[in-house]
Amino acid sequence: MAAALKIAPSILAADFARLGEEVRAVDAAGADYIHIDVMDGHFVPNITLGPHVVKALRPHSTKPFDVHLMIQPADPYIEAFAAAGSDIITVHVEAGPHLDRSLQLIRALGRKAGVTMNPATSPAAIEYVLDQVDLVLVMSVNPGFGGQKLIPAAVDKIRRVRAMIGERPIELEVDGGITPENVGAVAAAGADVIVAGSAIFASGDYPSAIADLRRRAHAARASV
Repeated sequence: MAAALKIAPSILAADFARLGEEVRAVDAAGADYIHIDVMDGHFVPNITLGPHVVKALRPHSTKPFDVHLMIQPADPYIEAFAAAGSDIITVHVEAGPHLDRSLQLIRALGRKAGVTMNPATSPAAIEYVLDQVDLVLVMSVNPGFGGQKLIPAAVDKIRRVRAMIGERPIELEVDGGITPENVGAVAAAGADVIVAGSAIFASGDYPSAIADLRRRAHAARASV
């Protein structure tokens, strides 16, 4: 059964000169999660922020911090991100040789564990860790940059992952290229958590943008 639908603004698209203010603004505008993309310039071709920035942002919102680690290796940094105030920590299938161990570490630190995979990676890669996770993230763009267009094949991948999850209490999150025009297809395919960056932060009206995405996603879900 699908979980309650959530909207997670990605601060990758926010104004980095005033991140605290931006986090407060989307919190007040109706965000359910604050999505934080961590990039290392090695696993993905970009560099963003580290645990010290997560810690600095933590006082600006009581909403769950949904932290996506696009770093390799991830394990040496999981404890620091947990201590900084991350609520959900998501690691990539491709980022290390011992995925099960990484997920166990996240849970041992009292955080929710997420797993994700690059667009070309088969959902079969997560089959044997589903009982170790609280969230599965389907990347609908190649990770590393904001503002990309959604890869159409991701919609079928969402359906496949939804079927794999079955009745497990796991949230299915989608990140990459989400717009008002395609959020319905993503939600109808089975997404529970909608990550949106430019669609929110470039809108000029965060409450309206979040409400519009939520309305379209709910309408699409109801039609299935």
